[in-house]
Amino acid sequence: MASKLDQLRAMTTVVADTGDIEAVRKLKPVDCTTNPSIVLKALKTSEFEDTVNEAIDWGSRQAGETEARVAAVADRLAVSVGAALADLVPGRVSTEVDADLSFDTGASITRARAIIDDYAERQISRERILVKLAATWEGIRAAEELQKDGIDCNLTLLFSKAQAVACADAGVFLISPFVGRITDWHSKAAGHGFAPEEDPGVLSVRSIYNYYKSQGIDTVVMGASFRSTGQIEALAGCDRLTVSPALLEELSTGEGTVERKLSPDSFEPEERIEMDENRFRWEINDDAMATEMLAAGIRGFAKDLGTLRDIIRQRLN
Repeated sequence: MASKLDQLRAMTTVVADTGDIEAVRKLKPVDCTTNPSIVLKALKTSEFEDTVNEAIDWGSRQAGETEARVAAVADRLAVSVGAALADLVPGRVSTEVDADLSFDTGASITRARAIIDDYAERQISRERILVKLAATWEGIRAAEELQKDGIDCNLTLLFSKAQAVACADAGVFLISPFVGRITDWHSKAAGHGFAPEEDPGVLSVRSIYNYYKSQGIDTVVMGASFRSTGQIEALAGCDRLTVSPALLEELSTGEGTVERKLSPDSFEPEERIEMDENRFRWEINDDAMATEMLAAGIRGFAKDLGTLRDIIRQRLN
């Protein structure tokens, strides 16, 4: 019998959520996703030692104030990690806009275009890249403008249906609803864990998937942030799933049958949801989990970006 990973690949596009070059070589995912935490971890490995040295040398030769050069080196390194991954996968690589721009639409658009330009200088076309933005109201508005320019976006830190509806209305290419972080919050609140079929994170993605298919929405649903293979199997058939190397490895050695749980041809009818800024902000505010996890996610990514910039600043000095 085929491994669970091979069975999953027959019904879902499997994406690696990592900057681990060796893991990507071994597991051969279609796409790769990164975020500031993954980039920071990757740059601390020997695999990227020369890349870091090159970027620091480049930064030392740039004009301008120190902080501007620090930010420019950090930006260069994020794309360097993405470019290394793009050499290994046939599909797309996601690179994230700075977390500290999550509430600034204009600055997010400027940064996203710079990411695309940086990849272009490395002979990597925009068709190979997804620009990741936090699914704040401002991030979604930035994605809407970028999509009009032919820059496909991946909206991340997505914890609620309100975010998913707003993303679909904006015409974004892909969303990354988080499973594990939703489950973490509810497990802590309830004082116990959940079986996959009752898992709040799993049920959230299923709800979003059903809404999209019932409305004929083209935006790709890519489940993310998994804590177990049980959660992954419970979303088998989802458009895409982005999975850590450890869980991919576990699936690759797993035995048994993976049952399709989601299909674009099987959904419950739903009415169209009208989403504007007021409703979006209220629904996020009214959902303690979504409010807390969105804020925590942005803070966490911003912290890791700050750590990377601290390292760069020390090296430049």
